[in-house]
Amino acid sequence: MKRRKAASKIQIDNNFVRVTKYSFKPGEETGMHKHLYNYIVTPINNGKLLLIDKNGYKSNFELFYSESYFRKAGIEHNVINDGKDKLIFIEIELKNSF
Repeated sequence: MKRRKAASKIQIDNNFVRVTKYSFKPGEETGMHKHLYNYIVTPINNGKLLLIDKNGYKSNFELFYSESYFRKAGIEHNVINDGKDKLIFIEIELKNSF
């Protein structure tokens, strides 16, 4: 299924971190991508995601306003807004993870 791309805007990009704001209308996606760095996501509002990994495995994930989560580098997936409302979150990639 062909979906429209979510909007993204890099807010900070230096030797230590990359901070990106993502904004998804219902049904929009990031496209398949691999996380090269450990990262933190902070939702700006509540929302529902459909995640599809590199093997086609689908899972659902619910985001809650201001409840951040951490993931390790290496994850490869497509992120889709599976809710009825616009979804916004901030992703912080930790370039110099320890």
